[in-house]
Amino acid sequence: MPELDNGGMDDRPADEHPTLPDPPEPSPMSGWPSPPPPTHPTPQPYAPASPPPAARPKGRIVAAVLAALLLLGAGAGLGWGFTRDQGSPAAIGGSSNGQAATSLDVQAIADRVEPAVVDINTEIQGSLGQIGHGAGTGMLLTSSGEVLTNNHVIEGATKIGVSITGRSGTYAATVVGADIKDDVALLQVQGVSGLPTVTLADSSDLVLGQEVVAIGNALGQGGSPSVTEGTVSALDRSITVGDGQGDSEHLTGLIQMDAPIQPGDSGGPLVDSSARVVGMITAAARGNFGQSPSNVGFAIPSNDALGIVGEIRSGDESPTIIIGPAGFLGVGVQDLDSETAARLGLNVTSGALVLSVRPGAPAESAGITQQSVITAIDGQRVSSADALGTAIRRHDPGEQIQVTWVDRSGTHSATVRLITGPAV
Repeated sequence: MPELDNGGMDDRPADEHPTLPDPPEPSPMSGWPSPPPPTHPTPQPYAPASPPPAARPKGRIVAAVLAALLLLGAGAGLGWGFTRDQGSPAAIGGSSNGQAATSLDVQAIADRVEPAVVDINTEIQGSLGQIGHGAGTGMLLTSSGEVLTNNHVIEGATKIGVSITGRSGTYAATVVGADIKDDVALLQVQGVSGLPTVTLADSSDLVLGQEVVAIGNALGQGGSPSVTEGTVSALDRSITVGDGQGDSEHLTGLIQMDAPIQPGDSGGPLVDSSARVVGMITAAARGNFGQSPSNVGFAIPSNDALGIVGEIRSGDESPTIIIGPAGFLGVGVQDLDSETAARLGLNVTSGALVLSVRPGAPAESAGITQQSVITAIDGQRVSSADALGTAIRRHDPGEQIQVTWVDRSGTHSATVRLITGPAV
């Protein structure tokens, strides 16, 4: 996946799709994938979100190929936009039988589910005011407009729009809550009622070789969802997905399927032969440009996703579950290392190095500048960019926090009032 420096906007034509190799079968002895042949690079899992929409014919079933497009994200509560690329996979556990789907009436199943599948389009403002765009998929859980999707679909968004089948225009949506660790988010669409909803299945009943259908907003093109079919090839999978910035996310307990998954399908339903949702599409295998297609995708089981939705609905905030909007400081940061600290002439060796300060944000008002290092929040040590994000997410917009930072002139501290920022 290419990296961007332009605030998350992809200038590459949307029809520029590389092809990818099939990943190796997992080793029955260790549970880890076997090394691929030298001429076939190891595919990498990526979370399939996509750039902005283009017109697409209605109602087509897609023989899809994986495209190395972008997932847009942001440092939660910090206001820094990243291009998220995918790191090396660590697919652990489960097993695969490689069975192909042959008997499903795919279009009939899709016709039953599609009315409750929505397109999600986001705007993301870069640290210097640039506007980027992302797209993904969601599922209607309630007739009043609750939508289940991945957190990475809406992560960092300053504006969320939802398109609903059979209704014109785009509806605004807000984040009810999100689990940043398990990549689940619950949205509320504004000003709607009487909507169709998905039917959820018990995902613990899934078996290897079971035929499934994947539905999503492939390539962010909008219109009638794209549909692919395949089988459950492994259960209880664990994968590691990198963000292109040296960090990674570890997702566990996933369904692996051999249905082709494209960018933009994130948050879409994986359904069984009875048109019931067994999982939420989350990631897919990715290899290098110019390789043959890969049909390996991953989904969060419906039981797991619904359990997180229940926690969000009950308002059970935790270190990983954020309820409502998070406080926003307005800095872009990365981990400070000793080499960078020495080069910048700083007398600290750990903390959150400030790369960017959002104009008009609380950090700017406090006097925090680029190449400063934030070392504490409310007197509690901050040793990394992630630690800063965790500390800020504990606070709501409007709350005051004390920020301590270091620059070449010394150590400083100020009390700032957080504002409402992008989605987590």
